[in-house]
Amino acid sequence: MWVRLGVLILWLIHFLPFRLIVAIGNGLGSLLYLLAAERRRVGDVNLKLCFPDMSDEARRQLMREHFKMFARGLIERSVLWWASAKRINGLIRVEGIAHFESIKGRPAILLTPHFVGMDAGGQWVAQHTDTVCMYANQKNVYLTELLLKKRARFRTQLLYSRQQGLRPIIKGMRANMPFIYPPDQDQGVKDGVFVPFFGVPAATTTSVSRIALMTGAQVVPSITRVLPEGGYVLSFYPAWENYPSGDEVADARRMNEFIEQRILEMPAQYFWLHKRFKTRPQGEAKYY
Repeated sequence: MWVRLGVLILWLIHFLPFRLIVAIGNGLGSLLYLLAAERRRVGDVNLKLCFPDMSDEARRQLMREHFKMFARGLIERSVLWWASAKRINGLIRVEGIAHFESIKGRPAILLTPHFVGMDAGGQWVAQHTDTVCMYANQKNVYLTELLLKKRARFRTQLLYSRQQGLRPIIKGMRANMPFIYPPDQDQGVKDGVFVPFFGVPAATTTSVSRIALMTGAQVVPSITRVLPEGGYVLSFYPAWENYPSGDEVADARRMNEFIEQRILEMPAQYFWLHKRFKTRPQGEAKYY
């Protein structure tokens, strides 16, 4: 019942002026910072590991800003899920669009790390091309079904759960549908390796390079920045050259280095509330 009530409130919010929606998101973020003690602790651990020289006060301020950005990502989904394509497009400025156009009609991976604005960028992409995506099932079935429905609002979007594996993803890519892939969370090392992330060994998937090798896909990174005053900037980057290199560890490190560079440009907008360092090398103590 509470989930459905929350969805109803979210639907009502999308009728509001966007500046007011931004204010609601900022206010909710400030409240969550105070209430979500466990997630705040996870974020604090992550920041200590990634920025060991950062002062306690600077870290607390960064975490406060992150909670605001995180909450905005939640609240502004009201517009992404129910507003018109015209309204959504009016909020998004696109940079490097030539890199996006260059992958049309061929296998491609749109690398989309977990920054808070990624859903806005995903909706823009979905309006401009058919895609194939992977999703994680939510604990609530209604919420899973809603997420799938809203992600597939525009054109043809093929969505497959992680449990379905890579076979349908590869099939879609071979039909020249770009694969929207956020590969930067800890999924263990069954299909990955430990490589540094801000100097800390992190379980990092090698599936990006393996999929690129199997399909001949180009890898084009895509990052969406949330603007403080409202709106987004969606940036496409040049396709990675000499990728895959034939060295899965080097390729995984290259991906982490790219994500690190983008985090340094907007540290409050990376998803710090995920247990990025949950999986540890054998014999290492757990961080969380």
